[in-house]
Amino acid sequence: MSIATTRARGTSGGAGGGLPGAFAAEWTKLWTVRTPYVCLLAGLIVTAVFAFYYGSIARINDKPLQPVGNASVSSVVLTQFVLVVLAMTTVTSEYATSSVRTSLLWVPVRSRIQLAKALLGALVGFVAGAGWAALGMAVAWGPFRGHADFDLSKAVYQTLAMGVYCALVCVLTVGVSFALRSAAGTVAAVFFVVSALPSMLVGLGGPVLLAVNQYLPQTVGGYFMLGDGEAPFPDAVSLLILVGWAVGAHVAGLLVLRRRDA
Repeated sequence: MSIATTRARGTSGGAGGGLPGAFAAEWTKLWTVRTPYVCLLAGLIVTAVFAFYYGSIARINDKPLQPVGNASVSSVVLTQFVLVVLAMTTVTSEYATSSVRTSLLWVPVRSRIQLAKALLGALVGFVAGAGWAALGMAVAWGPFRGHADFDLSKAVYQTLAMGVYCALVCVLTVGVSFALRSAAGTVAAVFFVVSALPSMLVGLGGPVLLAVNQYLPQTVGGYFMLGDGEAPFPDAVSLLILVGWAVGAHVAGLLVLRRRDA
């Protein structure tokens, strides 16, 4: 039986497990390999080290008083790529081993399998991001030594915002992974858009390039997570821009998947 035939039957016949079933299958596949455990552990270590370093530098350089959550937010420039690798492998590993054919046979509705992977990435990304935010605050509080303050409402906001940003980075990565189907290509593309391009634009300078940089994921995500009111637009607008990037990547991946599934 061909994949196309199975897809037609899946579309016109019974719904099977539907989206919950597809999500449950992706959840099981994710936690039966080592990659997510290694990635999450690496994120914990990087967050702790970076937060301690951030707090120490702020104290040594006698920086002005700031929210303790800024240490956690600053660590995202590194930890986000741990989640990129985690989210990417849910897609590219199946293409590398051709097991994607089995996944597409069991979940013939193309949008459903991609949405299941995106939702899984978003859930893991949100929990990891929020957990790392809390860890970073706890670790950084000591080395800050009076150069940070703890406001509960601000801490909660930054914790949730960091979780949301990490979730959207995972969704973006899943979309790019479906579009490119290559681990190396996905990492290169996401790294360029998220990290390298902002650095290039800031380095080159000029009003136009700096204006473009304000709408890139990492830059606008920083505005959103800090929530300090110094962004060029409100936090809600920053969130909408991030969602736009994630949805755009998701749509691009779906178009490729529908045109050339396996």
